[in-house]
Amino acid sequence: MTLKESDAPGSTPGPSEARRTRASQRRLVWWAFKKHRLALVSAWLLAAMLVVIALCEFMAPFTDRHRDSEYTTAPPQVLKLWDTDGPDGFRFGLHVDGYTSEQDPRSLRITYEPNPDDRVDVGLFVKGEEYELFGLIPMDRHLIGPEDVDDPMYLFGTTTDGQDLLSQLVYATRVSASVGIIGVLLAFLLGIVLGGVSGYFGGWIDNVVQRVIELIMSVPSIPLWLGLAAALPATMGPVGRYFIITTILALVAWTGLAREVRGRFLALRSEEFVTSARLDGSSHARVMFRHMLPSFSSHVIAALSLSIPGMILAETALSWLGMGLRPPAVSWGVQLQDASKWSVLSGAPWLLIPGLCVVLVVLAFNFVGDGLRDAADPYKH
Repeated sequence: MTLKESDAPGSTPGPSEARRTRASQRRLVWWAFKKHRLALVSAWLLAAMLVVIALCEFMAPFTDRHRDSEYTTAPPQVLKLWDTDGPDGFRFGLHVDGYTSEQDPRSLRITYEPNPDDRVDVGLFVKGEEYELFGLIPMDRHLIGPEDVDDPMYLFGTTTDGQDLLSQLVYATRVSASVGIIGVLLAFLLGIVLGGVSGYFGGWIDNVVQRVIELIMSVPSIPLWLGLAAALPATMGPVGRYFIITTILALVAWTGLAREVRGRFLALRSEEFVTSARLDGSSHARVMFRHMLPSFSSHVIAALSLSIPGMILAETALSWLGMGLRPPAVSWGVQLQDASKWSVLSGAPWLLIPGLCVVLVVLAFNFVGDGLRDAADPYKH
């Protein structure tokens, strides 16, 4: 007597065979994806990131213009639910301890210590600095923040110029993640269309597309990024630089996928189902993108999931080198510019938190891509 895979000790019980035979393709993919625990947790993390991208003004305690010159490179504060050390004895409610500052007479460096006697009340959905949600709706409510907007509440500490690191991180997530997602979508559109046309038609079309790909791939990526980014005028605004950087990254990133798609189309164009579609009167576009492309969708999904973190890392590296986005624009790379100075980093290690966000998001995309790649062919499970 042999045990089924679903009956093995420690395994996750799956749906019955009868349910699998009646289930739709979408449900089969979902069942297979749920078996990949890391992918499922990573998917929730990326979903939370999308919420932050959409509602960053509401999620951030302060706006991206907020600066407090009295607290530069102040350390993170601990969010507390009750207080027993204050002057009023036991007191319940969200709060943080205020700061006590001291200046070194020799180095003139200011250090901050928590002051339990200076209680800063923290609330949810509090009234704070005004902003426009989605750029249209005037609002002044924030998910979390100090009850008094003038009080210091810096859960992740502050930067070298007195900005709240948590608020800056929320705004930077929108910029860096959207550059990766939009850039990859543009690159995939170019890669799939040009690679598919090249492999499907062949001949002189294939030669032209492949020579262009070889020309682009022969140039080292980093010098090419730096050269294109340096060509942008220094007076260009943050919005224009954002779209130009996204376009540059997309124009460089499509070549690898185009070659892979071309190889798949070359192998599939002589298959019987392609010939049947042609004889049935289907157009070239329908044969390519309705019949041939879905046959290797798992590979496309895996390549897509791996390209997004690569695009995010490219934008972060360019901004960190000062050749990408620049202040007042906020991105993970711009935030990490302060962390590149040892004199600053030795006294303010919390400035590395944006780097930790980059690592978490890249790992999450990789895990989700791994789970989607395995789930794209649910009948093999």
